[in-house]
Formats: sequence, C-alpha cells, structure tokens
Amino acid sequence: MIPVLVAAIVTVIAGWMLIKRYQTQMVLLVAGLVIIYVSIFCGVDSFLPKGTKPTGFIGFDPFALMEAISKKQLTSVGLIIMVSGGFAGYMSQIGASNALVKLVAEPLKKISSPYILLAVAYILGQIINIVIVSAAGLTMLLLVSFYPILIRIGVSRAAAASALVCSCGIAAGPLFGTQQLAAKLVGMDPTAFYVEYQLICAVPAVIAIAISLYFVEKYFDKKNDDVYSTDNLMDDSKSGKAERVCPSWYAIFPFVPIILLFVFSKFGISTIKLNVITSLFLTWLCVMVIELIRLRNVNAVFKDAVVMFKKMGQMFGGIVALVICAEVFATSLRVSGAIQAIINLAYQTGFGVTGMTGVLTGIVGVVTALTGSGVGAFASFGSLANDVHNSLGGNLPAMVVPMHLASSVFRSMSPVAGCVIAAAAAAGVSPMGICRRTALPLCIGFVVIFAVNLVFNM
Repeated sequence: MIPVLVAAIVTVIAGWMLIKRYQTQMVLLVAGLVIIYVSIFCGVDSFLPKGTKPTGFIGFDPFALMEAISKKQLTSVGLIIMVSGGFAGYMSQIGASNALVKLVAEPLKKISSPYILLAVAYILGQIINIVIVSAAGLTMLLLVSFYPILIRIGVSRAAAASALVCSCGIAAGPLFGTQQLAAKLVGMDPTAFYVEYQLICAVPAVIAIAISLYFVEKYFDKKNDDVYSTDNLMDDSKSGKAERVCPSWYAIFPFVPIILLFVFSKFGISTIKLNVITSLFLTWLCVMVIELIRLRNVNAVFKDAVVMFKKMGQMFGGIVALVICAEVFATSLRVSGAIQAIINLAYQTGFGVTGMTGVLTGIVGVVTALTGSGVGAFASFGSLANDVHNSLGGNLPAMVVPMHLASSVFRSMSPVAGCVIAAAAAAGVSPMGICRRTALPLCIGFVVIFAVNLVFNM
C-alpha cells in the first residue's frame, strides 16, 4: 500500500513540475527512480525486464533497468524516431519541405470565400502533416506560406493562425515518433496500424474539424474581442533565414518514404518488405544522388546530407531520451502496484474496456494540454493500455488509437505548446486566445475519433 501512495504523491508532484516547465526528461526519470527505490524498500525485488540479469545488489538493479530500456529503444522505436527526425531535417535543409508547402498553397489563391478558404487550408495543412511530422516546424512553414494568403483573402489574423495550429492536431502517419510507439505497443506494423485502425477515425475527424472551423472562427470574428498587438506580427517582407531555392518537383520527396512503405507491404508488393528506417535511408541516399546531379558540387551536397545525422543526434537528446525516461517512469508505476490498483478500481466500479480506454485517454489528453508535449504524455502513459488489456481483455489497437491521437489533438489546444506559441506570435494574440479558438473544433474532432473508434474498432 505504501508504494502505491508514494507513486500517487510522486506522480502529482511530477505533474506539477511539468506544468511549471521543469526539464521533462529529468522529472520523469527522477520520479520513476524514487518510486522504484521506495518499492524496493517495501520489499519489491522483481522488476527487471525478461532477459535482463540482476547486478547482484538490488540497489544497483534500477540502473540495470535503465540500461535494458535504453538498449531496447536504441535498437527499435528510438532509432526510428531518430532517423525520421534526421530525414525531416534533411528535407528542410534542401528546400523540399518549402517546395511542398508552396505547391499546396497555390490552389488556395483561387478560393474567394474567407471561411471556406480557412477550412480548405486546414485540410491541406493536415495532409502535409503526414510527412512534416514536427508540429512547430509545420506551423512555421504554414505561417510563411498559407498565412499571408489567408490574410489577403480577408481571414482575420487570429482565425488564420488558429486554423494552422489545428493542422497539427491529428498526428497520424507512419513517420511520426508516437506512431512508432503506438505500433510497437500493439505489435503491428506502423503502416498497417495507420491504415487499419487510424484512418477510419482520422478522416471523419478532419472533416468535422474543418466544418466546425468555418462556424467557430466566424463566431469569434464577429465578437472581435481578441486582444491584438502590433508587435511580432508575421512580416511577408522579412525572413530570418535565406530560403533554399529548389525545383518545385522536390515537393514529392517528403512523400517518397510513405509511398515505398505502402508499395512494399501487404497492401502492395508483399514479397518485398521495407521498414521505416530502410525506406528513409533509401530515400535520403537517392535524393542525395539527385542533388549531386543537379548541383554538381560534391562538398555542398555532402554538407547538406550530413544534416541527417546531426538531426538524429538532436532527436536522441530530445525525443528518444524522453521516451527512455518516460518508460522508466511507466515501469515504476507498475512496480509500485499503482497500475494494478487502477485496474482493481476499474473492476470495483464496473468500468469495462471502453471505460478504462476513456480514463487513460483522458489522462493523456490532460497531461498533454498542461505540458504542451504529446510525446511525453503518450510515452509516459501509453503503455498502460497493455496492462489494462491483459486484465480486462478487449481490442488493444482500438484502445491505443484514441490515446495516441489525444497526444496531438490536445497539444494543439495547449497554451504552452510550441506550435501554439509560434502562431500566437505571428497573429499578435495571446496563446490563450489561439487556444479558445482551437478548443471547440478539436474537441469536436476528438469526440468523432472516439465515437468512430468505438463503433468500428472496439
């Protein structure tokens, strides 16, 4: 009982520290180690993963646990996250990401109705989000491309910025780091998980969000009570960084890994199978060869290409380290018996699989909204679905879908999320002003996700 109480107290303290913007990785790691050591003191002596040998002194075993988790992540999901981040960095470096956004932005200029344009811009941004997996990065790209078009047509600054933030709301696709975590958790290929479970929920949710944006933004624009500032507005005449010039057909490059994953899978040529890492490295090398042919400057092309590895290192220091620390924390909750206590409570209160899915989804959503980090929230609590599944049964992939999507939907309505802050700065409105505009459309979209998932998946 003592470990459970300590786990509850430490979790509350850790949550408070995350809200106060303490360093996420270290908060989760220290919280996890505190819970584990209290559990050891209370008699728990079996917590190492299967196949991991004890050190011989139980006081050192938590660090053997860290080693086992790190090895597992660096040879599986963690490596995928690093390579995906490296590829995204390379696409940005050579200008392919900008080419993609510019190409998609062209049709927007032909729409004259401001709020229809707003809804269409959201849908296009959401499609681009499949291949540009950084929420803050996508927001900045859309701010320098879509945003000026929306403003010229007559969309208010706050409405335009809010719609672009919503474009980061449904982070579903084979290249997302959280997608790799979710697929690993349910034991499925990321592409298969996306096609078989997520698309059926994501498509109607996108449509619902687009429709609600039309009415919600019109309503807020009529109220016209947003507090604007003349500072830090997006200035079309200025750019902080020289834009890389590249052919417009470079816009296809970010999609190539996904195309390869679909072509060489059970949905296409099943005799040849490519995983995410292989497809990313293959595309990276092919694009590098194309760059050599086009530029005929070996040194310049190689300097661009090495960005792939530099970005991989940055991803390890950020996202992968976060995943490792979050797994230590999640393991500590299991070791302390907190997870079993939640499951027992579910039995006593009559909660079934659907009820527990709602509870876990709510936890991920609230933590995401409070901290602005969808990765941290899902990495910390996503694995709890497996414990609930083992005790209550049900369809594990269907349980994970709303939890995973909550980690991105609620990020886009968090005033401390990078994408919200960037958009707020561009619009000259407070982050809370952006969030009040995004909250209702995204909540409607998430209700659709949960309902569709309940009907068709669970």
